[in-house]
Amino acid sequence: MQGLAVSCQLPPAAAAARWRPRASSSNREAVLQCWKYELSQDHYLGGPLRIGQSQGSLHRHRSTNFLRPAAAAISVEQDEVNTYLPKGDMWSVHKFGGTCMGTPKRIQCVANIVLGDSSERKLIIVSAMSKVTDMMYNLVQKAQSRDDSYAIALAEVFEKHMTAAKDLLDGEDLARFLSQLHSDVSNLRAMLRAIYIAGHATESFSDFVVGHGELWSAQMLSYAIKKSGAPCSWMDTREVLVVTPSGCNQVDPDYLECEKRLQKWFSRQPAEIIVATGFIASTAGNIPTTLKRDGSDFSAAIVGSLVRARQVTIWTDVDGVFSADPRKVSEAVILSTLSYQEAWEMSYFGANVLHPRTIIPVMKDNIPIVIRNMFNLSAPGTMICKQPANENGDLDACVKSFATVDNLALVNVEGTGMAGVPGTASAIFSAVKDVGANVIMISQASSEHSVCFAVPEKEVAVVSAELHDRFREALAAGRLSKVEVINGCSILAAVGLRMASTPGVSAILFDALAKANINVRAIAQGCSEYNITVVLKQQDCVRALRAAHSRFFLSKTTLAVGIIGPGLIGGALLNQLKNQTAVLKENMNIDLRVIGITGSSTMLLSDTGIDLTQWKQLLQKEAEPADIGSFVHHLSDNHVFPNKVLVDCTADTSVASHYYDWLKKGIHVITPNKKANSGPLDQYLKLRTMQRASYTHYFYEATVGAGLPIISTLRGLLETGDKILRIEGIFSGTLSYIFNNFEGTRAFSDVVAEAREAGYTEPDPRDDLSGTDVARKVVVLARESGLRLELSDIPVKSLVPETLAQSCSSADEFMQKLPSFDEDWARQRSDAEAAGEVLRYVGALDAVNRSGQVELRRYRRDHPFAQLSGSDNIIAFTTSRYKEQPLIVRGPGAGAEVTAGGVFCDILRLASYLGAPS
Repeated sequence: MQGLAVSCQLPPAAAAARWRPRASSSNREAVLQCWKYELSQDHYLGGPLRIGQSQGSLHRHRSTNFLRPAAAAISVEQDEVNTYLPKGDMWSVHKFGGTCMGTPKRIQCVANIVLGDSSERKLIIVSAMSKVTDMMYNLVQKAQSRDDSYAIALAEVFEKHMTAAKDLLDGEDLARFLSQLHSDVSNLRAMLRAIYIAGHATESFSDFVVGHGELWSAQMLSYAIKKSGAPCSWMDTREVLVVTPSGCNQVDPDYLECEKRLQKWFSRQPAEIIVATGFIASTAGNIPTTLKRDGSDFSAAIVGSLVRARQVTIWTDVDGVFSADPRKVSEAVILSTLSYQEAWEMSYFGANVLHPRTIIPVMKDNIPIVIRNMFNLSAPGTMICKQPANENGDLDACVKSFATVDNLALVNVEGTGMAGVPGTASAIFSAVKDVGANVIMISQASSEHSVCFAVPEKEVAVVSAELHDRFREALAAGRLSKVEVINGCSILAAVGLRMASTPGVSAILFDALAKANINVRAIAQGCSEYNITVVLKQQDCVRALRAAHSRFFLSKTTLAVGIIGPGLIGGALLNQLKNQTAVLKENMNIDLRVIGITGSSTMLLSDTGIDLTQWKQLLQKEAEPADIGSFVHHLSDNHVFPNKVLVDCTADTSVASHYYDWLKKGIHVITPNKKANSGPLDQYLKLRTMQRASYTHYFYEATVGAGLPIISTLRGLLETGDKILRIEGIFSGTLSYIFNNFEGTRAFSDVVAEAREAGYTEPDPRDDLSGTDVARKVVVLARESGLRLELSDIPVKSLVPETLAQSCSSADEFMQKLPSFDEDWARQRSDAEAAGEVLRYVGALDAVNRSGQVELRRYRRDHPFAQLSGSDNIIAFTTSRYKEQPLIVRGPGAGAEVTAGGVFCDILRLASYLGAPS
């Protein structure tokens, strides 16, 4: 094969093996070492190579293929150590990421932060400028793909750094940096050309090219610090950090060798401020490598450990470590402290805390790491240290944070033949290892009947195929019943050091998930109890995260509310919420967000909460056509809040018919609407069965007594073992008002008109006077007492004259004709007064005989029912315990404000059930 002779003049590609300005002879030595490394590893293309010893040159037969270097090697000079490297608290280590180094202005801000640190000695680790690492990888990718645009991309890299340097530096420092930049880019151009011709680049060569971003940013920062008059040196950490590949795209530092090399480096440049490159290192054979992605944090931790620093500060663009991903949990808070173990666990589960291996070097020397925001210097950040003191000792404080991992699949291996058979688990995970899959979590039943584990969804197909192949005979023989794959899973992890010594943490977590209607598919917890891990449906993951986070007091108990029917009751409720929301948030940790309001024609929607100070104006200006399906979809699909409730303030049967579906979706329902609980019995029973089978809540206190505690009183009696004998009461605030004021010489029609004008009646008073509303309340109480009665089982004595019920087409016509019956009503009143009695319209439930009725009755003036005023309701419970003297509940039973107050109480009751303090 014809070859191409390479003269002893160093090719430009080889010249880039120089890692800092040195004599040309040492550069040639390093480059020759690089080429020899390639020869020893057979990293070449084409025919044989030979090295001309006499001239120190490399020869290759002429060919269209070009020599492909895999890496550049470093020559570590054996200088005599004459300056001792001090160690200890005089050192502070700072690491600045690519975002912090993204522009000349930001680099200057970094220099100011460094200069503002009062530590005696400072060691600064920097990443490449923002996006540069990706640009450098892209260069290698384009070159080995034989894409000619690599040259344009390299020019963009050059332009980015040249422009930054011109904005940041001046004079001799600028000239020196630009000279170095020109030289480096020229060498890179030749290297990339070689890759282009070869069509391939080894990993070590790629690492060498990519590492230039850190070299340039470190030099620029060191010149910027010098410009302020402070002595400063920059360090190429490939001369100091020595690592050994450990598989799985990871490396292990050789701390002893690193310490020796750092001492030698410091003996030559004993500066008080050292700017060092992050991310890059070298192998034991002096071949360039990297600490892999996000390795700059690792660099800072290693260097901090080498100098036994007082503290390592990681500067980012966030105020610290959050209790959960703030993109998923808007109420996530900054944690003031974390233990090493907690940070480690969070890193493993994907939390954006630190590079997972960063904690190892500092943990062995108890060096704290502080996460701070370069763009908000007033924020104290998060300190990661040995074991932070517990500030308050609360149960909730033992869980520090939550993290999630998405796009997983659960693999379940199950069979009776597994129980008691040694080696089954070993065989399972040996098969998984053979296909190179990453096991995220493992869970095994104590009976050994099944083993399940989570793997990335993209790897589950090969895992399943390998397991089916490995256990073919066991599956055929029935020793294993199945190898099952469940796709679409996520992991939720609760992390906290003190979970190990605090009873009840798991109970609180699973209670929160259950109340959010989340089904857990698998559970894992190590004996160290640093984390509790659960597997659930990916579609439930964000809701589960928010529910768990909210429950552990890290944020408010947040409840997303949808209001249906902003009329009299709904409008009053919205105004009450407006006035009380801030108080509840401050005093009770309850955050109520109305994210939807819908009437019959228009609706108003919001993802994060409607401004209730102007809900009426917004409903007029920004509303869209009402659609109950879209309204409910908006609420159920909202991932900002884990807990959602629909409040039906209508009297609409069609709205009530949707309760079952809403509860099934995991949406809580609160209502003063009686139609669902007094409607067809089979639908009512189906609704209650659904509610009891799930962790969704259905509250309806206001259906019977507006704001009075009628339902809760009845439930209290039944749940404590009392037996209901009879319930009798004046259940209609409207009719109570009418008969309380129908006295003396007043006409019945005048009192009805007065009640209508005051807003006590429905728009059509016949709806109140018919007695149907009272009958529905009797049915509600009957069913609550365990009686299966239909509305048709309750005989009702209507107060609407039969002739008017049939002949009047409108409420106004009815009111015009009602005075013609005033004489009949006056006669009934006179008869009652003559007997020392009053007229009252009551509903009665006879639980013993399983019957009920609604009618107009007469009561003596000393009877509790005769002593009402205004629109008061009164209900008497006769029970086994309260047989001689009934238990009486009395109070206002009509009006939008008191009814809305009853609904509001149910909302707060729901919040209490969901974890708010009682």
